Amino acid sequence: MSIPCDDPRHVDNQYAALIRKILEKGDRRMDRTGVGTKALFGEQLRFDLADGFPLLTTKRIHLKSVIHELLWFLKGDTNIRYLKENGVTIWDEWADKDLELGPVYGQQWRRWETPEGGTIDQIANAIADIKNNPASRRTIISAWNPADIPKMALAPCHCLVQLFCTSDNRLHLMLTQRSCDSGLGWAFNVASYAILLAMMAQATGRIAGEFIHSLGDVHVYRNHEKALKEQLARAPRPMPKLRLNPDVKDLFAFRFEDIVIEDYDPHPAIKMDVAV
Repeated sequence: MSIPCDDPRHVDNQYAALIRKILEKGDRRMDRTGVGTKALFGEQLRFDLADGFPLLTTKRIHLKSVIHELLWFLKGDTNIRYLKENGVTIWDEWADKDLELGPVYGQQWRRWETPEGGTIDQIANAIADIKNNPASRRTIISAWNPADIPKMALAPCHCLVQLFCTSDNRLHLMLTQRSCDSGLGWAFNVASYAILLAMMAQATGRIAGEFIHSLGDVHVYRNHEKALKEQLARAPRPMPKLRLNPDVKDLFAFRFEDIVIEDYDPHPAIKMDVAV
């Protein structure tokens, strides 16, 4: 059952508290894009999937983009052709003329290159760990590969995942994010990794537990402040529910239609410009 809208654990209330803190206490900084931000360092939020699916309701999030991007990562793909064919444009600004991004998330997740010329499938290894060595403290997936950063169109923002199995059969996932655009990227990242947690739990016979979001530089771009204040004035609505096709037991077999968000009734979307 979803928690009440006024509960401090509700995704919109945790988000609002974070945004207010950034606006009130954030350090004014210039950044790579030249837009400028207010930023905090070292924040953490926690979402138990038993409380409802952590998808913002104070503005509409484009779920098709969230789901297709995650499936694209899991395919190991780094060309945005699949995204464009499915109406997803969130990577368009960074792709080259051949629609390539370099060795970004998908390649690091599924084909991390070794010095010997081989590759490591970090996602498959994580699934095997959860099944066969659930007490491991090394169930980690890294997108941050220093050797490949210069070849990437955009260095990984959400860069490290750690998974934790409990004796009551729950699976928890912690995402460490070095840089977070709280106006645009935050909601996508939370929804994406909450879905990934649920998919990995189902694929390993476990119960999806907490998604923990550990944030390095979490910021509000100066040109997002007005829109975010409008969003903060909106009342949260009930958190939706995530439903996965129960017949899918292989993480890599999930398709778009196997992932459904039910009872999602958000406020309208709010336009914010992407800082490139």
